Amino acid sequence: MTLVPADNSFAELICAQLGGDVLRPVTPQYLEEPRRRFTGQVGLLALPRSVQEVAILVRLAFDLGVAVIPYGGGTGLVCGQVSPDGPAPLLVSLERMNEIRAIFPSENVMVVEAGAVLSDVQAAADSVDRMFPLSLAAQGSCRIGGNLATNAGGVNVLRYGNARDLCLGLEAVLPNGDVWNGLSRLRKDNTGYDLRNLLIGSEGTLGIITAATLKLFPKPARVGTAMFQVPSPQAAISMLSLARDLVGDGVSTFELIHRQGLQFLSEVLPNVRQPFEAPPEWSVLIELGLSDGQSPSEMLETLYSKADEHELVTDGVIAQNGTQREQLWSVRENIPEANRLIGSVSSHDISVPISDIPEFIRQGNKTIMDLGDFRINCFGHLGDGNLHYNVFPAKGRDRSEYDGVREAVKFAVHELVHTFSGSVSAEHGVGRLKVHDLERYGDPTKLGVMRKIKEALDPKGIMNPGAVIRPEHGPAAPGRIASG
Repeated sequence: MTLVPADNSFAELICAQLGGDVLRPVTPQYLEEPRRRFTGQVGLLALPRSVQEVAILVRLAFDLGVAVIPYGGGTGLVCGQVSPDGPAPLLVSLERMNEIRAIFPSENVMVVEAGAVLSDVQAAADSVDRMFPLSLAAQGSCRIGGNLATNAGGVNVLRYGNARDLCLGLEAVLPNGDVWNGLSRLRKDNTGYDLRNLLIGSEGTLGIITAATLKLFPKPARVGTAMFQVPSPQAAISMLSLARDLVGDGVSTFELIHRQGLQFLSEVLPNVRQPFEAPPEWSVLIELGLSDGQSPSEMLETLYSKADEHELVTDGVIAQNGTQREQLWSVRENIPEANRLIGSVSSHDISVPISDIPEFIRQGNKTIMDLGDFRINCFGHLGDGNLHYNVFPAKGRDRSEYDGVREAVKFAVHELVHTFSGSVSAEHGVGRLKVHDLERYGDPTKLGVMRKIKEALDPKGIMNPGAVIRPEHGPAAPGRIASG
């Protein structure tokens, strides 16, 4: 079906059913994505107050063939929340649907609306002495609906899993305007197809998530944090194995950090206090969450001692109080901001089998340096195989000088990831930016099934068109020219 723009006549229909208050002026924040590589277009911006209002908006759009773009916190990095091409869409922001509907501490369950900011969800869990462990750099502005729509990861995946693993049930509006009331608090429910896991990670292409039932967890009684210098990524992997042998599931976080990231901090965020006088080539940030009666400091000291016996560590800092813990975390949490201030040529959210990470890094660095003069900041969630392998201009040069090689850099990295049986989208999603990558590297049978699901649930193609999956002969993704 050919889509039509969200114009004044469509606005009149919306106002007739919902009143004028649901529509708002379009401000620049709704047209931009964080890396500012693409600018979206919006015909109308709607801020519904309830699932019933979302359903009316979507049903009107379905009847007329108006594209609908769900909007969370706008923090997505793959152009999933902005639509640069096609008829001007209806943007549906859930920011007014931000209530914590219910908390059941004895069940370790919380029901929240999709517009709730992640940090507010964390705070609500904390208020009943529980924790919601999803933790991201953008947690002060990203919203839980977007986290679920992209199956967000973060620093605690090693212990608690991705967003999908933290969700028991959903409420959602489907492309025809029907409401699925699936806010189950059950942990066992084998009654047919799993619509929850179908919608999680679908990036708004199969419907709009309006609320979710989330899993909560007891807060660890004792927490310990350390940063250890390691001679290589292989040593870091071996240390992770030692840590798991020592404390089992008590390892909450295990992050790999390269010298380049620390140098970027010194260059653009000098107020971030770093633990070592000279940035080490490689280091790891480790956090343990233990039960009462266990000493995290003693466990970390024992881990360091065992790692030293195996020549896996050269120096380290163990936080002795909350302030020191925050300082160590500040290093890791500010690396993405330093990256943004430096300005990357090409950023890559990839995953490969954990044991292959050292060889991937070795081959990747050689491949990129063969293409030109670059700086590489490789860091990320070593415990789950997710690396942010980002390529930057040489010092003193601007990324605009590399516009002609950006695609070659991205292609080289993604080709290498594919040879390692990895993924070119570990936690950020596909959006519009990686549609061609999914088509190039995805399993043909899987892509065929995805298209059939999309056509069955969204026969008019109104839900976030151009994101994740497109028809066989659909439009090119933004920033790319479709090959013949």
